[in-house]
Amino acid sequence: MKKPSMRLKSLAHALRGVDHVVRTQPNARLHLLVAVLVCAAGVYFRLGRSEWLWISVAITLVWSAEAFNTALELLADVLHPARHAGIGRAKDVAAGAVLIAALGAAVIGLLVFVPHLAAWGR
Repeated sequence: MKKPSMRLKSLAHALRGVDHVVRTQPNARLHLLVAVLVCAAGVYFRLGRSEWLWISVAITLVWSAEAFNTALELLADVLHPARHAGIGRAKDVAAGAVLIAALGAAVIGLLVFVPHLAAWGR
């Protein structure tokens, strides 16, 4: 079993990783802005528990995909700094995973917010 000090070190490493993603990835900053705006809209529209669940899942999936994409790119660049077609394809696929997650999150956002927006306009 890990000692509490080891758990804190693990947490510090993970937070450093999140910080790296936010500082170095422009798309991560865009995801952060959108997540903050969506959460603000959720508070404004007083989303229910199940709506918050879906919004939380969507945000988590996008952030996880972005972090894995960044990790793959960093690892690939260290292992093979020169251009390589196979590594380029792997990076494209990882970026595609972020796009898929973001599109799925947008669909979830529409399913959650459109009824609130429709009711708001009445």
